[in-house]
Amino acid sequence: MTAWMVWLALAGMLVILEMFFGTFYLLMIALGMAAGALAALLGLSAEVQILLAALVGAAGALALRRRRPRKTDAARDPNINLDIGQSLHVSHWHEGTARAMYRGALWDVELAHGAHARAGQFVIREVRGSRLIVSNQPE
Repeated sequence: MTAWMVWLALAGMLVILEMFFGTFYLLMIALGMAAGALAALLGLSAEVQILLAALVGAAGALALRRRRPRKTDAARDPNINLDIGQSLHVSHWHEGTARAMYRGALWDVELAHGAHARAGQFVIREVRGSRLIVSNQPE
């Protein structure tokens, strides 16, 4: 077996392993192995093949890491918590808190910063456990 075949066989094994883990990092290392195979096919030395494989694999892994989305606060993210943005009616307030029916259950309700405590419709801005944080101001 020639060197480029060994590089491609290793890359193929990493791709198969990636199917079990699903992190995409092994795919980036497999791309590095493919770069090593290309270097071997071009007749470059073993040191250059290894260096190129390492550089391409590391660059791919770093690029993948940078591309990952930042952690979001699930309590405020409407893509995670479908209650965010829904409305509910609060009939009376007591020192910035209330109890209100929402989705067939009685919830604790708290005013968001800058909201005014008066009876009426409110929009859910955040969910903290069993407490709904609401505001009467559109965002």
